[in-house]
Amino acid sequence: MTAPVHPETRIGHIHLKVADLDRAVGFYAGVLGFEVQQYFGDSAAFLSAGGYHHHIALNTWHSKGGPPAPKHRAGLFHAAILYPDRTQLADAVARVVAAGIPIEGAADHGVSEAVYLSDPDGNGIELCRDRPREDWPRDPGGALAMVNAPLDVQALLNEAPDR
Repeated sequence: MTAPVHPETRIGHIHLKVADLDRAVGFYAGVLGFEVQQYFGDSAAFLSAGGYHHHIALNTWHSKGGPPAPKHRAGLFHAAILYPDRTQLADAVARVVAAGIPIEGAADHGVSEAVYLSDPDGNGIELCRDRPREDWPRDPGGALAMVNAPLDVQALLNEAPDR
């Protein structure tokens, strides 16, 4: 076994193949609120929160007009968008609901709260917030003990800021 990766290592961004760039930008910018940082011609866009170079890249280089990836094949299960707190998660979920996008699932994992949906290309998206590490559930031996309990989405939506 090799030494563990440095504890401050993070996944920096996701880069998704999409069938329709305008439709995908409409979802990630128009619904979720990410800001377009740059277009690369008419075939790619780079979006972020807070002016970062990009958290989400979208391209049609090999997928323009193509169908969604089959669900029963290897590939991306979902990409998680981590919000800083419950209020911001509630805001994101409220945006999704207002846009008429179906929520496909919701769970309280003990370590986090998560709401699941699909983007317009069928890519799984998890909108989530983490609880503080000191509140994470542990078994008697101290190991992480995540759960898959129901999440009350309506109670979460009640915490969304007024727009």
